[in-house]
Amino acid sequence: MAPPGHQVHPAGGDFVRVRTELALPDGFPPDVLAEAEAVVMDPPQSADREDATALPLVTIDPPGAKDLDQALHVERAGDGFRVHYAIADVACFVAPGGAIDREARRRGQTLYLPDGNVPLHPPVLSEGAASLLPGEVRPAVLWTIGTDSGARPVSVRVRRALVRSVEQFDYDGVQAAFDAGRPHPSVAALPEVGRLRRELAVQRGALEPQLPEQEITAGPGGWELARRPRNDVDAWNAEISLLTGMAAASIMTEAGVGVLRTLPAADDGAVGWLRRSAAALRIDWPEGHTVAELLAGLDPARPESMALYADSTRLLRGAGYTAFDGTPPEITTHAGIGGPYAHVTAPIRRLVDRFATEVCLAVTAGRPVPGWVRDALAELPALMSASDTLAGRVERACLDQVEAWTLAGRIGGTFGAVVLRAEDNRAEVLVEDPPVLTKAAGAGFVEGARVTVRLTAVDVERRRVSFERVADA
Repeated sequence: MAPPGHQVHPAGGDFVRVRTELALPDGFPPDVLAEAEAVVMDPPQSADREDATALPLVTIDPPGAKDLDQALHVERAGDGFRVHYAIADVACFVAPGGAIDREARRRGQTLYLPDGNVPLHPPVLSEGAASLLPGEVRPAVLWTIGTDSGARPVSVRVRRALVRSVEQFDYDGVQAAFDAGRPHPSVAALPEVGRLRRELAVQRGALEPQLPEQEITAGPGGWELARRPRNDVDAWNAEISLLTGMAAASIMTEAGVGVLRTLPAADDGAVGWLRRSAAALRIDWPEGHTVAELLAGLDPARPESMALYADSTRLLRGAGYTAFDGTPPEITTHAGIGGPYAHVTAPIRRLVDRFATEVCLAVTAGRPVPGWVRDALAELPALMSASDTLAGRVERACLDQVEAWTLAGRIGGTFGAVVLRAEDNRAEVLVEDPPVLTKAAGAGFVEGARVTVRLTAVDVERRRVSFERVADA
């Protein structure tokens, strides 16, 4: 029997086996569902919740999304900007130590599969009472961040509020509206803020390898592979989330209590290795340019750029979560972002956000951090690390399965590919059509080169495909 939310594609071939092999939950225990239903029928009231329902917030999410964590409104304010960012107030529905809380700690985050997700919270909350659905009054944690003319934050206010989103948009729709010169007023200033924040990110040393991402879509004949598009709106919207996460990190580090997303800076040896890689790829690295400046200036369509992006991911290893209470942590920054950062913008889908948000609410209001939050801080890094690992395995298994289904009838066929990493007698390559990230056997691979590879074997059951390099003519 298929789990709730599970969708079988008409052409057949789904992901039940992936769910079974990875022991993914196929529903919620009865006590969790009962607690969720009860809290939805009689939600707790907060006397100090601000009425912000007149603020014309909008959401921007993938098409069809129902678990809407964030709603935004961006406007000019004097010489700078004012960003309103409403985040679903999941904590008001979750009793500390209750059935929902215990189950969320077991799960860590929502897992996404092509045929339906495995949610962190029961759908009556995640897709209903807690979700910032359009036209519905919802409890939220409302961040208001004022910036100067360069989009640098100069003021931050965070409080509980009631909000009402006026529209639910997707990325392509918002992009089309900007391209046509008819943006929604609530996001008309988003391009200015987004571009300025992108410039600041490079100045901070933020690293963003723009490698093509794989995406699974439902086509008329079955599940298909595609390159995941990322338009300007996607990047600008992400900058609003990063702005908020960095503000949250500053609040927590100054207070000496909280949980950060951290990544140690790459050492000189790793940067030197990347510099040698750039030279081998014949990519000019101007004197005085940082890694961030170099990557930001590359053309992502060029094969040598893709190879260097792949190499630069070696500088982004070791990300984790750092909890602290009284003793400042040794590492407070995230090298990929170029500064302190915390997860607070996706509490419907990620466990740690609920706790970090409560810290920020308490600190900014001058109240003690709740005991149930402080008690949980020490265990959050391990819980989130385990769920991140599982999420990665789920994504990889689904991609491997669709790659095998897609290529099953094409053994012996040849494909164009770009060499991302070359090793002895094998290489990591990106097959261009269909977009498959895989290994290929053979000699003479050169990073950044375009090559032809032949599909030699497909094992659908084990979700494996094998390629070899075709010798140059």
